[in-house]
Amino acid sequence: MALILHAGCANKNAFKALIAAEYSGVEVELVKDFEMGVSNKTPEFLKMNPIGKVPVLETPDGPVFESNAIARYVTRAKADNPLYGSSLIEYAHIEQWIDFASMEIDANISRWLYPRCGFMVYLPPAEEAAIAALKRALDALNTHLASNTYLVGHSVTLADIIMTCNLYTGFGRILTKSFTSEFPHVERYFWTLVNQPNFQKILGEVKQVESIPPVQSTKKPSQPKEPAKPKEVKKEAAPPKAEEAAELEEAPKPKAKNPLDLLPPSKMILDEWKRLYSNTKTNFREVAIKGFWDMFDPEGYSLWFCDYKYNDENTVSFVTLNKVGGFLQRMDLARKYAFGKMLIIGSEPPFKVQGLWLFRGTEIPQFIIDECYDMELYEWKKVDINDEAQKERVSQMIEDCEPFEGEALLDAKCFK
Repeated sequence: MALILHAGCANKNAFKALIAAEYSGVEVELVKDFEMGVSNKTPEFLKMNPIGKVPVLETPDGPVFESNAIARYVTRAKADNPLYGSSLIEYAHIEQWIDFASMEIDANISRWLYPRCGFMVYLPPAEEAAIAALKRALDALNTHLASNTYLVGHSVTLADIIMTCNLYTGFGRILTKSFTSEFPHVERYFWTLVNQPNFQKILGEVKQVESIPPVQSTKKPSQPKEPAKPKEVKKEAAPPKAEEAAELEEAPKPKAKNPLDLLPPSKMILDEWKRLYSNTKTNFREVAIKGFWDMFDPEGYSLWFCDYKYNDENTVSFVTLNKVGGFLQRMDLARKYAFGKMLIIGSEPPFKVQGLWLFRGTEIPQFIIDECYDMELYEWKKVDINDEAQKERVSQMIEDCEPFEGEALLDAKCFK
């Protein structure tokens, strides 16, 4: 008989077993019309997994839960399956990378994503820690993949299937191109795997998320009591269920129109400036800076200086650099509407952090203030373009002029 897999059709944890089945020639049937929060609460389901989590595999010898265990079972259902390698050391390395994919990649993607989706309380320091841990893991993975096409050996193994399924949620929900571009070998690996026929059959077309999702409140607005419909009131007031976070199967909400998209057209095309900035390698002042001021439209864009409020705390160089890097990462939601330069100034601590930002509109966009908590850590001053001294300071910050205002630059970072 076919193995029966109980899970929703969009559950990345179920994909592990389904892809393994494709490679192994094992018949696994996904139950039809599975409804999270209903199907997994029935007495029959709870007999298979008492805590009601998915996926669960129904086998002739009894149920199996936990997605990695299910994928292992499906793989071992075929004798001498190459998905488990051809030697003891390959088997150990496959298990090693399965654990790494779960504990270092999947766990940290979840710690970053779930609070933003409203499934957990959003705490900025916790998000910073999750991003830092994820970058550390991806850097290790990137180093390994620099000289390896697959995680183990020279063909797809179960480790690749589980790693790719875990990355699938990240690439699809929160890992933007600007984030993953730091890890080119991971990018190559992921897109190679998801376009393999056995992966593609299960995953379909995979697209990378364009922006980091905004923070959703974990609280729902209070609803008036309706004595005649107590069940509906209870359903409305219920907080997000843990299994909903695990499945991430909620229908995507339609995006509201950004107010900046409703502004009158500007003569300044932001992408053209970004291309000019990126492509100018020589004579930067004569080409890029002159081009910037020729393009700049004070009616459609505004320039802002920012100065970190707590520079006396910047006593460790790498911590200061990470602080600025985290700020730029969280500004990803503004990429379509902004350009920025952040300077870390000084040859010894405490280091000063100062920046220059170009925003669409004549004020700092409200959605950036609301969504990026770092904004309140800086003093913001609008640039007066009629003041030649301020214009010159803008030019120097764009071109990373050193020394800057008499001091050395520790680093300069660009948001574009």
